[in-house]
Amino acid sequence: MHTLTRELHIKNPSKIVMLVGDGLGGLPITPGGGTELETARTPNLDALAARGVQGLSIPVKPGIAPGSGPGHLGLFGYDPLRYQIGRGALEATGIGFEMQPGDVAIRCNFCTLDSEGNITDRRAGRIPTEESAPLAIRLREIRVPGIEIFVEPVKEHRFVVVFRGPGLGGHVKDTDPQATGVPPLEPIADDSESQKTADVAKEFLKQAREILASEKKANFHTMRGFASRPDLPTYEEVYGLRAAAVAVYPMYKGLARLVGMDIVGQATTLEEQMQVLKEAWDDYDFFFIHFKYTDSTGEDGNFDEKVARTEQLDSAIPAITALNPDVLMVTGDHSTPAYLKSHSWHPVPTLLVSDCCRPDPHTSFGETNAITGGLGQFEAQYLMLLALSNAGRMGKFGA
Repeated sequence: MHTLTRELHIKNPSKIVMLVGDGLGGLPITPGGGTELETARTPNLDALAARGVQGLSIPVKPGIAPGSGPGHLGLFGYDPLRYQIGRGALEATGIGFEMQPGDVAIRCNFCTLDSEGNITDRRAGRIPTEESAPLAIRLREIRVPGIEIFVEPVKEHRFVVVFRGPGLGGHVKDTDPQATGVPPLEPIADDSESQKTADVAKEFLKQAREILASEKKANFHTMRGFASRPDLPTYEEVYGLRAAAVAVYPMYKGLARLVGMDIVGQATTLEEQMQVLKEAWDDYDFFFIHFKYTDSTGEDGNFDEKVARTEQLDSAIPAITALNPDVLMVTGDHSTPAYLKSHSWHPVPTLLVSDCCRPDPHTSFGETNAITGGLGQFEAQYLMLLALSNAGRMGKFGA
């Protein structure tokens, strides 16, 4: 697909905005009820729906529940089955760490172990950053012969470890068992090229357990998303777009940076993100705006709070439309129904508004309307093609 967009993309002054409510799609919490999006009061999204066209995007393939990485790659127009990026690389890149070829990055979570070595809390009580960061820095004491080790705090219970040295592969199984009452798993290589990485990780974990032994909450950690540095074509190369990301969480900044977007601003709230968008408006053609909390509330199984967060997302729409984007898309990287408390395989409600879109009859935005909306059901990787065409940025294919 990118071969085609390289040939057909056209430069012009148009502006494209992609607003991503992470985990936006949902399910009714009771039979016959509305989803979180349908239950929320969303006058601004509904006003856009009356002008635009909606449908359902499939993040990867039908029936596949994606992680945030594949979900966003699809939205950005990259085949998530071809371009697979580990969580560690996303997290490291998101905090501005410059990975080198051959590096292996791991996203780590502080956790709490009981006296028998079983996990009682997989996130160490969501330990605040001011407590976790000094602990991560203490882990810089760890030494493994022949390997350079970088340890960087991220946010709350999360931190990043990067191994640098010869002969490291990025295919190692997570040590998080995704359950409590059981011990952490051992790092196991998925292929022979990654055995050295698994051995280094075992030694790192051994020393970390000793360093953290006296802590009450964060007395150990798990390792997830072992990943080498990926090589992806950039937005400028494949779409001819100067692209910017306005995100709060490091992982999403990392994914945006890997596809060549500039990370703009230091926003920590949705209101601040809107201000950053306004300030950067003249400098870029494409803006990716990420909102996390429609996902985290779904994962918590809190239907009412996800409804409230969806309403918060809706409140940002006037600040975007005031800038008069030529194309505005509102979607999610996957569905996270509070009913399931997890990412799910359900297609994601997607709305596109432009002066030259073909509006469908619907006047409110939600899953039920999206089923019969004008966009139909489509793979998310084709959303960028629709955006480019609606922005007048795609030429004709063939004679």
